[in-house]
Amino acid sequence: MRLRVRLTPRASRNMLEGVVRDAEGRALLQLRLKAPPVEGAANTALIAFLATELKLRKRDIDLVSGTKSRVKILQLNGDPSELVRRLERWIAQAA
Repeated sequence: MRLRVRLTPRASRNMLEGVVRDAEGRALLQLRLKAPPVEGAANTALIAFLATELKLRKRDIDLVSGTKSRVKILQLNGDPSELVRRLERWIAQAA
């Protein structure tokens, strides 16, 4: 399953802000992380954060594109229906 994320680094805390739309109308998860965007620290923190929140192993999350961009596409490996259920639950809790 592919997941689009808009990441804001150097935040005061790690958190899911919610779901936003990009200029083309595609949904993205809006995330804030404490890690700085230096030498891949924010990307590493993003994978660790998603793994913890979605109860996945870090190796089950791959950064497909956006290594130097705020908008990132990640590949989540696992049962798609279970991943969707976990994402929906996490988004509902953040609201």
